[in-house]
Amino acid sequence: MKKRCLVTGGAGFIGSHLIEQLLSDSNNDVWTIDDFSTGSKDNISHLLNNPKLHFHQGSILNESLLKELIDRCEVIYHLAAAVGVKYVMDNLIESMKINIEGTENVLEMASRDKKKVLITSSSEIYGKNENYPFKEESDRILGSTTKLRWSYSSSKAIDEFLALAYHKEKGLPIVITRLFNVAGPRQTGAYGMVIPRFVNQALKGEPITVYGDGSSTRSFIHVTDVVRNLISMMESKNTIGEIFNLGNPEAVTISNLAYAVKKLTESKSDIKYIPYTQIYDDSFEDLRYRVPDISKISKAVGFKPTKSLEDILKDVIKYYKNKEKCG
Repeated sequence: MKKRCLVTGGAGFIGSHLIEQLLSDSNNDVWTIDDFSTGSKDNISHLLNNPKLHFHQGSILNESLLKELIDRCEVIYHLAAAVGVKYVMDNLIESMKINIEGTENVLEMASRDKKKVLITSSSEIYGKNENYPFKEESDRILGSTTKLRWSYSSSKAIDEFLALAYHKEKGLPIVITRLFNVAGPRQTGAYGMVIPRFVNQALKGEPITVYGDGSSTRSFIHVTDVVRNLISMMESKNTIGEIFNLGNPEAVTISNLAYAVKKLTESKSDIKYIPYTQIYDDSFEDLRYRVPDISKISKAVGFKPTKSLEDILKDVIKYYKNKEKCG
């Protein structure tokens, strides 16, 4: 069904793919806002001539602009956030402002006309919990507030609490999804994302740098699987007021990921292990496990990952090879 949609953070990696899908589905009208703090106009340059896309450069902290866009739309995909471990650690105050104040702005303005809002949260919510795969009801285990690494997890938790509070007290239809390591074409390694960083290093023949000892376990999901299911969650009545993991249960250690990238790129790069203290300060703590239980979302909207880790790596490698050819 054709809708008027708002995508915050639409020039980001995930946001640009979501806009692309929304424009192709039933010819929706799409409004989007992005301040280019971590997004890029290049991600949506191929879409800007589409008369159904209405792009506005700005921040979700700009209340008057945000209100204007929300007033025009029926549903809101709230993706704008500080992203990437490196970006967050380098921009602690701004990251918390965007994640908390920005989300509250979206929820407050949407609540006036009860417009459905999808909040994108993060697998960082689970912190140091080692009882994986994580279920939506799993406990959160975090380090001390002196470990600033946990500020991001806490800010996303506040986003979730805010959304649930607006649902309970004001009847706002919301759905929350916790994303687990989304990857694919257009993702940059500039903010700490591991797959594009490994791929770029391998293609350039540089050392593939693994932070820590490489034993941390992650699961990766293709961005196309994510955007299709974000739309499914917004269209379903079964998702209102609920939290869902969105990821791929296929797990890999970071060390094995590095070897997989090296093999698929046919690179001669060495794999180099670097202590976290050389990348971040002494307060940094790693998350050892991040693997989702997806039974809840599978039951709600029939979600099943269609792309394997190898598919993701091949698509990212192809993207960066083509980008290099185009200069």
